[in-house]
Amino acid sequence: MEIEAIQAGALSVLPPLLAIALALITKEVIFSLVLGILSGTVIYGAFTGAGLVGVFNSTVSAIVENVGGKASMIIFLSLLGALVALITRAGGARAYGIWAGERLKTKRGARLTTAFLGLIIFIDDYFNCLTVGTVMKPVTDRFKISREKLAYLIDATAAPICVIAPISSWSASAAGYFPAEAGISGLQAFLYAIPYNFYAFLTIFMVLWISAREKGDFGPMERAEKRAAQTDSLKDADIAVNDDIAKLEVSDKGRVFDLISPVVVLVVVCILSMLYYGGLWDGNGKSVIDAFADTDANMALSMGGFVTLVAAFFIYVPRKLISFKDYFASITAGVKAMVPAILILTLAWTIAAVCKNMLNTGDYIASLIRDSNIPVCLIPAILFIAACGIAYSTGTAWGTFGILIPISITVCYKVAPHLSIPALSAVMGGSVFGDHCSPISDTTILASTGAGCNHLDHVTTQTPYAMLVAAVCFIGYLVVGLANESLGYTGTVILALPGTLALLIAALLILPKLKYTMTDDK
Repeated sequence: MEIEAIQAGALSVLPPLLAIALALITKEVIFSLVLGILSGTVIYGAFTGAGLVGVFNSTVSAIVENVGGKASMIIFLSLLGALVALITRAGGARAYGIWAGERLKTKRGARLTTAFLGLIIFIDDYFNCLTVGTVMKPVTDRFKISREKLAYLIDATAAPICVIAPISSWSASAAGYFPAEAGISGLQAFLYAIPYNFYAFLTIFMVLWISAREKGDFGPMERAEKRAAQTDSLKDADIAVNDDIAKLEVSDKGRVFDLISPVVVLVVVCILSMLYYGGLWDGNGKSVIDAFADTDANMALSMGGFVTLVAAFFIYVPRKLISFKDYFASITAGVKAMVPAILILTLAWTIAAVCKNMLNTGDYIASLIRDSNIPVCLIPAILFIAACGIAYSTGTAWGTFGILIPISITVCYKVAPHLSIPALSAVMGGSVFGDHCSPISDTTILASTGAGCNHLDHVTTQTPYAMLVAAVCFIGYLVVGLANESLGYTGTVILALPGTLALLIAALLILPKLKYTMTDDK
């Protein structure tokens, strides 16, 4: 059955809202996503008259198409799980934990190291989430830093740093959606938009602030940190997907080199693969920037993962850290460990596809904004809220880029050309917020997986932090809309960015002093 999108109106937002609500209520992510998908296909079937068989056919078709379309990412995740298992079994993670524990004397040092590592790996958010978690989990466990805090540090440095890095898979995605008739290239617009991306800058600042302060936490995160500090084990915060890796026999001959060398190979090969798939060496005279803009990031990551596995064989087996037989047994264990995350990701991709390709959820929300005749000065703030809502509901920042960037630029060029760049920034920042918080976001799922944290615990603890930053950003975009025409590009940035930063600092000084009246048991 050929699937053609319908206009379901307000019903188009029901599937993601149902999935999110059920996930938060039942704490069962897979169950909630399946019901969300089914509700979407039932709505689609009701509008198209497909009947019961058509509903199940469209459901299965949506899942199969997403698995096929995302095969390279699934392969990369499987390869990365295998690499994690190999590093663990070779003793690299253990050796690094001992080495870092001898040099990092405080929780503050462990948190800041995690944050800085997350900021360094800016090529791709998927790669960021799983690599930082693998490297830093032994260290944060040693200092009894909660898995929820580790997941937040990973998640809050993944997409935010990628969305302001000119050389990343995110910049290529955002620039690619910028309409050709806008008058400047997508990459130029992306570069101009960076100073207005308040959500990315403020989130990174908040990560560093929270990491540097001993009593800077508040809300559910504060309780998670107290629980971790008062218990002898982080097992309760762990997730079952790591059981296969945890059961592996770890070599006592491993060195820090055995963790760092595969990670370095992975980083270098992934970057070179991005340039290769982007056509840098095709003889067409492409620049490095053009190659990153045209690359297939998922294929490049898969290439990087495969080459790194081959390199790991020659790093570990000849030195007898791992036997020939154990090398392949570790790969099997690592792939098995990633299956729950892959399952959740597949369902999250599917509900996003149902919303986009069947129900036109994003278009419906965007049309409400486009047809509302809002005052010109409110355009950046309204677009920020719209991007937050679409990305949260669909679980995809890139999908939100595709929906809102062309609309925002078209609207601004018609009624407020001076707000085109702030509008672009507002869409990107709001998209990152939605991607950051949504329980059905792939980045959120990978951050909890990389940290070994229960997925919904991660969502619950980080949401207040992200919402605080988003509230401050909304105020910032109101200021931009009101002041941009009179102050211009530079003047507005000088006014709005320090102003939003000052508001955030004030909130971060006040909120930790507000204590919960409920105990952990409640």
